[in-house]
Amino acid sequence: MSRKVVRSSKFRHVFGQALKTDQCYDDIRISQMTWDSNFCSVNPKFVAMIVDASGGGAFMVLPMSKTGRIDMSYPTVCGHTGPVLDIEFCPHNDNIIASGSEDCSVMIWEIPDGGLTSPLTEPVIKLEGHSKRVGILSWHPTAHNVLLSAGCDNVLILWNVARGEAVVRMDSVHPDLIYSACWNRDGSQILTSCKDKTMRVLDPRKGTVLIEKEKPHDGSRPTRAVFVSDGKILSTGFSRMSERQVALWDPNNFAEPLTLQELDTSSGVLLPFFDPDTGIVYLCGKGDSSIRYFEVTDEAPYVHYLSMYGSKESQKGMGYMPKRGLDVHKCEIARFYKLHERKCEPIVMTVPRKSDLFQDDLYPDTVGPEPSVEADEWFQGKDGQPVLISLKDGFVAPTKAKEFKVHKSLLKTSTASAGNPHDNSGVRSFNVEKVAPSVSLGPLDNRLYDTRAIKPPPSHRNSV
Repeated sequence: MSRKVVRSSKFRHVFGQALKTDQCYDDIRISQMTWDSNFCSVNPKFVAMIVDASGGGAFMVLPMSKTGRIDMSYPTVCGHTGPVLDIEFCPHNDNIIASGSEDCSVMIWEIPDGGLTSPLTEPVIKLEGHSKRVGILSWHPTAHNVLLSAGCDNVLILWNVARGEAVVRMDSVHPDLIYSACWNRDGSQILTSCKDKTMRVLDPRKGTVLIEKEKPHDGSRPTRAVFVSDGKILSTGFSRMSERQVALWDPNNFAEPLTLQELDTSSGVLLPFFDPDTGIVYLCGKGDSSIRYFEVTDEAPYVHYLSMYGSKESQKGMGYMPKRGLDVHKCEIARFYKLHERKCEPIVMTVPRKSDLFQDDLYPDTVGPEPSVEADEWFQGKDGQPVLISLKDGFVAPTKAKEFKVHKSLLKTSTASAGNPHDNSGVRSFNVEKVAPSVSLGPLDNRLYDTRAIKPPPSHRNSV
């Protein structure tokens, strides 16, 4: 009787390798903030890192080619009056980056080709609408100029960046601090995890809770969650005994996880990075010195451990390169930018192959830089699938940089209303209340929700 012992997978032997010292970015004072964000964002043109700055907040944006020791006087982006907590490059324009800060504002910056030659203090646009620090930013994957921001005021805002206005504002969906927020593949849903130990799937334009799961992990420490293949959800968190866990959920049956695995007893929050092309999820722990990676499949136990990249130094943050920035001729399937205390070190994940020809099975058509819908169309209800590109000849960036257009004529009125978090002129403000008695919908344990646009009384008006 023959028994299949080893699961066959083309990713079984994926290995991680740090690049040589001369290909690292040295002598950078990485931020000492204890916030659980990536602290780093990368694309094929630039690598950006949040750095220590006196008298405000700053981050550094370096061209990919500027490796080696970075001069102390190298110019930074330093327009925030408080420490920067999160940064993210726009997926549709490599020169545009958003930053969120303790000063309660979100700023959009345009980085010139070749990098900065002098400190950048004036943003293209400043988005004001949060009353407490802004710690989470996420660009819409398919709609042009749509940005999600979440702050410590437990408010989630969707911005039309080109108009400089808040279009959707979810005030009372989350009763406590939002730990993570991410989009699904076409941007028709948002997944959040919250300090109230609840994971929620939201309809972004209606501000309604589609489904929620209480206590995906029993522990009280932060939970992270991302969408993976076929709409499933992968979450990382802690058990009651403070053991780190990874779980996979089917939103059609939230009662029990498809799988739940315990990893170790470290205290760092696990940041998940999912690659939809290969089905691999990478788990990078804050303060860890390793990156674990798993393959997510349709066969039990669904999340299969592949291997682990280990090093001596712990990571303060991690950047993840989009697929179009990888070297396909070296069978590179992922590249991370690991932040140490004083440097940024690229780590390459490779599938060992003898042939140097293009490997079709490793590189299916992947998400390109072109948006499929405009912001106004998306807010009106139009969804768009990601525009895919082939990597067979490698990704070639367009020679002419895209111009970032802001409708200046609309900014005066929209920034004024955005500056007042409770001025509802033109903003869809949603107050989500559970209807009593609640109606059970079978195994989902879903509840009906009443979505009302509520305008607070004048006494509640306050200015940021």
